[in-house]
Amino acid sequence: MDGIWIHFATVFMGFFAIMNPVANVPIFLGLTSNYDEKTTRAIAFRALIIAFAITCIFAISGQLIFNLFGISLPAFRITGGLLIFLIGFHMLQGNQSTVHHDKESPSGESLETKLSVAVSPLALPILAGPGTITTAMNFTAAGGGVPELVSTIVSFVLLCLITYISFIFGGRLVSYLGSAALGAITRMMGLILAVIGTQMAVEGLQGAFKVLG
Repeated sequence: MDGIWIHFATVFMGFFAIMNPVANVPIFLGLTSNYDEKTTRAIAFRALIIAFAITCIFAISGQLIFNLFGISLPAFRITGGLLIFLIGFHMLQGNQSTVHHDKESPSGESLETKLSVAVSPLALPILAGPGTITTAMNFTAAGGGVPELVSTIVSFVLLCLITYISFIFGGRLVSYLGSAALGAITRMMGLILAVIGTQMAVEGLQGAFKVLG
């Protein structure tokens, strides 16, 4: 029993370091700044449900999926890195990327269009990116049993709950700071996202060269 709790704590800390709900709050706020509270909550909930589903699928049968479609982890890192860089670049310029929504006419968007940001970039690749997927696969493979698999999934559920709370209540703090502060935070997070995307792509290229070498 002690071994399961140790595994649970280790997995939770690993997921927390990779997904980091606190650091993702300004990114979430930047992506949902034009939407009302109800839509924002819906986006947060959908993003975390999708991230949870993706992580569970890869925790259970990730390597099989990669092999089935002929996907390599370096290719996944490169593609995810380029997507994150593109979004970060638009945020750095003070614009909302067309990857998630059109800033000029938010009132004319359908609910499904608004919620599409929950799928990309929030759920994938920000929340359930290559790092999260790899962590889930590694911890599950290292455990090698059903208790370890259940422990891995439960720890991610707990992290998703913490992330949801951080997303929902993080906006109240920013509302006191004003739109100017939110704009500055958006640009700062855009720079960080661009760097994260570049780093992810570099790691993917390094992995690809190792495979080719």
